[in-house]
This record gives sequence, C-alpha cells and structure tokens, in this order.
Amino acid sequence: MKLYETLEKQLKKENNFITDNGELKKWVVINKAQNFDAGVIELLLENKELKEKFFIEVKGTLVFNQNLFLQFLEQKNYLNDSYTQYKNKVGLTIDGKYLKQKNEVALVWPFKDCVLEGGQSREEDKREEIFFNEILAQDEITQLLEPKVLTNAKTYNKDGEHDYKGFTRDGELNKKRGLPQNTITDNLIIKGNNLLALHSLKKEFAGKVKLIYIDPPYNTGGDGFKYNDRFNHSTWLTFMKNRLEIAKDLLLNNGSIWISIDTNEQAYLKILCDSIFGRQNLVGQVSVAKGTTTGQDAKMLGSSIDYLIIYAKNIEQFEVNGVPLTENDLTRFSEEDDRGAYSTLQFRKTGNGDKRKDRPNLYFSINGPDGKEVYPIGPGGYESRWRADEKKFKNWLENDYVVWKLRDKAYVPYIKYYAENRTKSVSNLWNDIEGNKKATITLKGLFKGKNVFQNPKPVGLIKKIIQVGGVENGDIILDFHAGSGTTGQAVLDINMEDGEQRQFILCEQMEYTENLTAERVKKVIKKNKQGSFTYLELKKYNQSFIEQIEEAKDSKALLKIWEQMKEKSFLNYNVDLQKQDEHIEEFKQLEIKQQKEHLFKLLDKNQLYVNLPSINDKDFKVSKEEKQLTQEFYQIKG
Repeated sequence: MKLYETLEKQLKKENNFITDNGELKKWVVINKAQNFDAGVIELLLENKELKEKFFIEVKGTLVFNQNLFLQFLEQKNYLNDSYTQYKNKVGLTIDGKYLKQKNEVALVWPFKDCVLEGGQSREEDKREEIFFNEILAQDEITQLLEPKVLTNAKTYNKDGEHDYKGFTRDGELNKKRGLPQNTITDNLIIKGNNLLALHSLKKEFAGKVKLIYIDPPYNTGGDGFKYNDRFNHSTWLTFMKNRLEIAKDLLLNNGSIWISIDTNEQAYLKILCDSIFGRQNLVGQVSVAKGTTTGQDAKMLGSSIDYLIIYAKNIEQFEVNGVPLTENDLTRFSEEDDRGAYSTLQFRKTGNGDKRKDRPNLYFSINGPDGKEVYPIGPGGYESRWRADEKKFKNWLENDYVVWKLRDKAYVPYIKYYAENRTKSVSNLWNDIEGNKKATITLKGLFKGKNVFQNPKPVGLIKKIIQVGGVENGDIILDFHAGSGTTGQAVLDINMEDGEQRQFILCEQMEYTENLTAERVKKVIKKNKQGSFTYLELKKYNQSFIEQIEEAKDSKALLKIWEQMKEKSFLNYNVDLQKQDEHIEEFKQLEIKQQKEHLFKLLDKNQLYVNLPSINDKDFKVSKEEKQLTQEFYQIKG
C-alpha cells in the first residue's frame, strides 16, 4: 500500500476527520497537526510505517516531525504542477479552486534530496524534468526505480547476429570469480535510461562489479547535458548523485569507480563523491593529457588535461596494480641475485592519506637486522605507513624479497622488484595515452571514415584503467555512460591479448545505442574473430510518446500525438481530459516549444518504461517473448 493511502486509512479511524460522503477532512487534520494534537499523534504512532516516517528518536524519546508530516500531507494533495494560466485551466480543482491557486501550498524541493529521472534520447534534447523529493514523493520514487521489463533481445558473436536463446550462466567461471554460480556471464549492452537500467541491474549484479568507468556529461554547455534552466549546476549534481549512489551498491568490496571529468565540475564532483563513497575511500585523482590543447583562443586558460577521480568501495580491500615496465625502467635494475636483475622500492610510503589514522592496519613494527623494532616513521619523526600489511610483509621476508639498508644509522626495509614480468608504481599524471584526436581517427576507421561520434575516449585510456584497477579474469566492468562503446572495445581487445574472460556491461540511453554503441562492439568482435554480447532494451511505454513529441515538427503533428496519448498513454492523475479538449484552441495558440512542454507535463513520468510488477497487466501489452526474457533475467519462475 502506498504511504499516502496508509496514512488516509489510519486517519479515517477518527470520525471527526471524515466528511459525510466519506472523504478525509484534510484541513482539519492539518490544523490539528499544526497544534500538536494528541489524537493525530496517537493515530500515527499506532501504525508502524507511519511511526517510522514521521517520528525521530532522541535519547530514547520519540519526537513528532511536524514539518515533514505537514509537507507530506500538503504535497500529496495540492501539487503545484502548472507553469501557465492555460495549464491551470486543464487541471483538476479542489473546492472550486485550481491546484495552483491553493494558497496554502508551499513546496520546497531541496535538489540534494531529490531523484531526477534525467532522460534524453538525443544529445541535443532539452527537457524539463520533475524532481521527486526522497521523502515527500517516496511512492513515486519507488515506482520510478522499480526494475523494468526487457525487450528486443539479440545476441552477437564472430559469426554475426543470432536470435536470443537465453542467458549464459557459466557455473565454473562464477566459481572461479567467487560469485553465485547462477550469475549471468554474458557481455551485455542495455538501451534505456541509465538510472533505471542501473536499478534493473541491481537484483542480478549488486556487489558483483569489480570496476566502474564512466565518462558522464561535463556540464560545459556544449556537451549532452541540456538542462538549460536556472538550476543547471544543481540539476547536474542531482543527476550524478542519483546514479553514483546505485553504482556504489553494484561494486564489489574490493572494487573501484573511475570517473572522467574536466575542470568545470571536477571540484564539485570530488566533494559529492566524498559524501557517497566516503572521503577515506579516495584512491586519488589522475591528470590525463589530451594530446592537444582545446580552447587555444580562450580568454583565460586552454585545457590540455582531463581528470580521473577514483574511489574504492572499501580502501582497505582495494589494491592499485602497477603498470608494465618500459625499456628505460629496466636500466634501473642494477642489482642482481640468483633470480636475476632487480631494483628496490622503499617499504615505507608517504603522502596524502598515509598517516596512521588513515590506514591503521598498515602501521605496525617489524624487527630489523639488529633486532630493533622499526616503525614507518620518516626522517624528522613524521608519520608514514608501510606499503602492505603484516601478512604480506611476512611472506616477502620469508621469500627473500626484503633488503635492509642503513639510513641515518637506522635500518630501513626495501622491497625487491625483479625486471622480468614486473610492474612499476602508477603516477597521477598520465601523458602516455593516445590523444582524443587519435581516438576519433580510430573510431572513424571502424566506420569507414565516417565521423560518427564527437570526442570518444581513447581505447588506451580504458585499457590502462583496467590494468591499474586490477580487473582480472572473469571480473565485471560496468560503463553506464557507454557513448560510442569505447569500454566494450577495450575489454574485448585486452581479453584477446591475454586470453582472459573479463565481462562488460554497457548502458546507454541515446538513440544511437544500437547503430553506434552496439555496432562498434560488433565490428571489434568481427575484427578480433572472438567475443560476443547480448543486446537488450528497457521496454518503453510513455517514453515512446516523449520521443514522438520531441520529433514533432508542428502543431498538427502534436495534436495527432495527443489523440494517441488520450487512448494509450498514462497521464498524470491531476489531468482533466475534458478540460484539455475544451481549451484545445488555446493550446494551438502556444508556441511549439510550449506545446511540447505541456504534453511532456501531462505524461506520468513513472510510466516511461514498463515496470516489472506490471508484466502481466494487459494495458502494457507485454508479449510472451518479452515475459520469458524478463523472467529469465531476473530469475523469476513463470
């Protein structure tokens, strides 16, 4: 039962709150609540769900959250969803007044506590979005984020396209990677709103993804984030927050997330990630040289780098892999023993986040050659930490990987690194990645010279992230801003190079998903002569009407769409169809942009895609094949 329905049912237990025709006397309840009426409070306390929502515990005492209760009751009944006098006329009325005219209503939407669906089908789309407050619109959010019905499944391998025959759940591979044996092992490309796709992935992949890489819109005004209202910056942060929160749930405990960003939002994104992943889980920030300087005629500074912001799910369980040694690196290996040439690296590590309080498990004493205890204390007495825990150090010691050197009359441990098959530590400046221009040329090569995507990320960047992020055989990589499909190509290429089976999941909502993102991956599979993936879509409902509205060129086309909407779409509960038609001539007088905005507003945004609980609802016309696909994905018995 929805929260408001639960509340209404409970309040109707008091006869004084009910009208003669059985309706709730809302203003009586509000007045009572404003005065902390004992009767209202007692009714709320009798219901467990209402008690949890509208009371907070302070030192063992329950305190009535009056403001929240009043906001919830008013917002649920008197939504202000109008933007013109015309819109008021087609809305429902209460006591002879339009919703917008109810002067008792005062809505405050703190964006940080909201969910933004954030849907677009084309880069140039400009859409007004509804912000659902996490408390006041709990029911709407629950419905919005429900798993979705899946459709249009296809599989691809080196032999081309095939009919969908079911998901692969390789028990042996899952056993090796420590995941439940019935976990899907197919590579996946999913078309649909990425926030809703992430929530649809949660049941199958929560706590299973080793690495997430995303290249989200940078909110520069020239990218795909087209929310050109007064709250553009807040909107972007809400957009990112919603997606990062669910992304965290999908990560393994030793997993990590890598986010590409530029100067425009870098500082704000860092602080946002601190609040979601925890400041203590910051791995670092990398500057990635782009190869060329953009904005060379800029009034201030041109841009030669982008950033990677990196967070671990749990820093105590995450390890950064080194990168392969270069020929220049090998010149450092001047010492030698019976195992070959080696170099040494000091076991003590210093830097930001390297204090005892930051990594307590890496602060301990070890016995030096002279029997004295050695702590990770640097010259001058500053705190540091060891590079590994006691167990790993003991293993190195037993296997003769530890070298003791005398420094300032005290022994300091160093670790041997042999030249053969060894790696070196990674810096936070990556200037060895092919530039964005080269990445564009690479993509053009796959598509016979066509310029199909602006500013794709270099394949080499993703391959280095996979290497440094410790993605091994069977590990899952997720990219929910898949764009042109660079991550898919990088995974396929690196699998071919070392013969392993890393798995990718790509999510993209733009209209080019099938003809660009998936097509690029298909071309790489054909070129490599190995690999495969399954293509899926979230089943659209109101989303299909939104796309039709976006494509419409004139009022005539929009009026035809409106006729279809009346018959087939799900409209907002506060829309009066009769009044909409009564004022259709006024609708025709609006500019086409306003007409589109109006039709967008009439659609129920909770029904953009078909929710899993509606799979058997005849209104949504879910086919037998779609039911079978969906039930197999979520492992639901038919």
